[in-house]
Amino acid sequence: MADDRRIGEIKRKTRETEVFVELDLDGSGLHQIDTEITFLSHMLTLFAVHSLCNLKLAARGDMEVDDHHTVEDIGICMGEAIKLALGDKKGVTRYGSATIPMDEALARVVIDLSNRPHLVYDVKVPTPKLGVLSTENIKEFFQAVANHAGLTIHVDLLRGETSHHIIEAVFKAFARAFKEAAAIEPDIEGVVWSSKGRL
Repeated sequence: MADDRRIGEIKRKTRETEVFVELDLDGSGLHQIDTEITFLSHMLTLFAVHSLCNLKLAARGDMEVDDHHTVEDIGICMGEAIKLALGDKKGVTRYGSATIPMDEALARVVIDLSNRPHLVYDVKVPTPKLGVLSTENIKEFFQAVANHAGLTIHVDLLRGETSHHIIEAVFKAFARAFKEAAAIEPDIEGVVWSSKGRL
């Protein structure tokens, strides 16, 4: 069974950041997250727990500048790890959606493992910062994931007032939608679920 596991491992080092990601799509939500952006680490933990992916992630960056490079490069590496783990996408369900509450906040995420990178992100966050995280960079994270994993991702905030609750609802919805999209569908074993025969 171990040989059949879908795992992506990525190491990326630039003059601005150094990131390592190991993602196991067929895990149980185990996680080891080590970044300098505590709130983002919390969100990545939620992704692992609610997608049931095992995630090891370590990142260091030029935080003396700001958090943008680190957040974006984590998204790039997450996207590349997802792409590598999914492989040829034979047998995957392909589509996933989830609408998740976090107290007063309600977020919806819809995913297509399409190999056509596209992000629609309609989320207004009231505060510009959560700890050292610039909340505008959450969009940059998802844009990087979409671009490098080859995903179409729609993220909509249906309602919400508290910044923490809003972003937490978004990450949990992303996790559950991804879990559904990446799941193996027994009825199409060995086949890519597309009229074209490939994604």
